[in-house]
Amino acid sequence: MADHARPLNARGRASAVAMRDAIRQLGLVPDVVLVSPAVRTMQTLDALGPWDETPLIDPIEALYLADLKTLFATLQGVAETVRSVLLVGHNPGLHELAIALMGESAPSDQMSRRVFEGYPTGALAEFSVPGPWGSLAEGGGRLLRFLAPRDLPETV
Repeated sequence: MADHARPLNARGRASAVAMRDAIRQLGLVPDVVLVSPAVRTMQTLDALGPWDETPLIDPIEALYLADLKTLFATLQGVAETVRSVLLVGHNPGLHELAIALMGESAPSDQMSRRVFEGYPTGALAEFSVPGPWGSLAEGGGRLLRFLAPRDLPETV
């Protein structure tokens, strides 16, 4: 089976449902969801719904196995009126993006160190990004939260 067509396995489905519950408990509601059109990312997105407030969902082919440069370019293209974005994609790109948003300095807290150590499948990194999306650059985000499926009781 081609990688693009590979579905979520049972563990991935359980992780997505557990993440959905955590996202709801945290009150996180994206205005826009940028998603790779791969089968497993679309299934992840389906498992995260339904949303209380339906976000604009934009499947973007360039997000399939996207590198850091593509991820930055995609986020920089988000309209200035958008307050929050959920990016559903693939590693290693998402891991590289999270590290780049934190900047080059050594991680100073446990949460940042966890991001540097790895970005597990199904993880959620929440960043605060000041200024317009178009000016997003390396070091331009402040890590607010990092959750991996193994942190959630439903997946332990």
